[in-house]
Amino acid sequence: MIIFVIEGVIVLVVALLSWYVWDRRYRGSQGANFIPTDEVSVDPRTGERTRVYHDPATGRREYRRES
Repeated sequence: MIIFVIEGVIVLVVALLSWYVWDRRYRGSQGANFIPTDEVSVDPRTGERTRVYHDPATGRREYRRES
């Protein structure tokens, strides 16, 4: 019984950490000079568009939802 509790806690911790890491891509960066690219994807289920932004100084990419 205690094994299931430990496994559940481990799964919960991993899920929360992975959500945090994944969410960082969408939050944006302060002070960076991101420019929009021509890369746009559309979620086939919801129809939401996401555009890729690129910072030429660092090479970082950011994904932003468009309305």
